[in-house]
Amino acid sequence: MKCFLSALLMVLGVWTLQALGDQREESLEVLRQRFAATARTPLEWSETATGVRTRLNTGENVLALTLDACGSRSGKGYDAALITYLEKERIPATLFINARWIDANPEIFKKLAANPLFEIANHGLLHKPASITGRRVYGIDGTRDVAELVDEIEQNARKVAALTGKRTRYYRSGTAYYDEVAVEVSRSLGHEVIGFSILGDAGATYTKDQVRSALLKARPGDIAILHMNHPAGKTADGVMSAIPELRRRGFRFVKLSEYELL
Repeated sequence: MKCFLSALLMVLGVWTLQALGDQREESLEVLRQRFAATARTPLEWSETATGVRTRLNTGENVLALTLDACGSRSGKGYDAALITYLEKERIPATLFINARWIDANPEIFKKLAANPLFEIANHGLLHKPASITGRRVYGIDGTRDVAELVDEIEQNARKVAALTGKRTRYYRSGTAYYDEVAVEVSRSLGHEVIGFSILGDAGATYTKDQVRSALLKARPGDIAILHMNHPAGKTADGVMSAIPELRRRGFRFVKLSEYELL
């Protein structure tokens, strides 16, 4: 019953967005008001708040690589070595792209979005933690209320749709922190909230060996979080070191959309 209700909420959310048509400014205001009217005080604040999806629903030896592009002042770069390796090895991935990163890398974004190896996901407008009360984490202010959360998710979803012709299905907030009400709002906006079960590079701060070690702990159905916006980091080196061994162990790599989520 819980799964059915969740699916129904997503369908209703997507239907509502479609029904509102292309009147962008008006429709955003409608969304802000509607969700604000039904908001309640959240009780949770974590990377694994109720409703966050952290694994694939399978026992197969598959691993989902998810790459964040944050677009913050220090994170507008592009890890060409990482993406080139994935393309060369035909390794699919889900790319969580922030609006500011798109603005800083418009041509690269178009190229990535056109590559069938990759699917584009929503990493928010301003890379904020997903809160309806403005909670902070790692020194970063969360969205201060429901209206700002709606903007954080929906404005980037529409930006991506305008550039690619496809609406995003998955959302990860800046810092990957949420309260449970923010998760519900995201799902009603047609986005499953994606966490992770493997911390792959800790915001591109890991060494090559740390990235490799993290990925080699993979179990069937894991979702790994990595970053593609810090070319000076060691994420690419660690991934390139781990992939051959993972393949030797029988793992294959998939996009989120290829499996149900847990």
